[in-house]
Amino acid sequence: MNRNVVFEDWGLVDYQEAWNRQEALFARVLAQKTRNRVEGTALPTDNYLVFTEHPHVYTLGKSGSPENLLLDERGLLERQATFYKINRGGDITYHGPGQIVGYPILDLDNFFTDIHLYLRTLEEAVILTLAGYGIEAGRYPGYTGVWLDADNDRARKICALGVRASRWVTMHGFAFNVNADLDYFGNIVPCGIDDKDVTSMQRELGALQDINAVKMRLKSHIAELFGMKLIVID
Repeated sequence: MNRNVVFEDWGLVDYQEAWNRQEALFARVLAQKTRNRVEGTALPTDNYLVFTEHPHVYTLGKSGSPENLLLDERGLLERQATFYKINRGGDITYHGPGQIVGYPILDLDNFFTDIHLYLRTLEEAVILTLAGYGIEAGRYPGYTGVWLDADNDRARKICALGVRASRWVTMHGFAFNVNADLDYFGNIVPCGIDDKDVTSMQRELGALQDINAVKMRLKSHIAELFGMKLIVID
């Protein structure tokens, strides 16, 4: 069981480039598992945790409806945004500058083989990070992600989740709104939910946040909750 996790911050990266890089890491871990099975070995599989930001982009998961994107090609061009149909779960979401996008590429055989627990653990890391800034957050019954005021009609989402897993290896992950331009969410039905708001740390705290400081706290909480030993790659 290998709980060493290589951490990389890719900075601002085009979505297609990041997707390709994710797929390469994902394939590498799956290939390691295949070799172990075929050769009867038990060599440790690698794990990765990637943080990044993207230029304005909308992504639609396998279970999503294209009608939840409210822009045509001209509208996307005017908003300097791109659109991708991708192979994660969930519906449509937005990524952009000022948002921490996390891509854990983990072999859950190294941690726990429970996708429900995996999602709840990622949520908990965000909840703990927000608590450190005095923001009380939690979960909305029946939905993934992290929410504020989930128990009343002011419910609003601050972090979305959408993952893919094959043979307990994960990819895709979460999108956590720190200083994101929330106007871009007005061009979609976020996650297919048309009666709930979206928010950010900047909106809730009334000031631009130090995203690198937020990343440090979030990374620490993820490592602690999963029992990871992070190996930082500059």
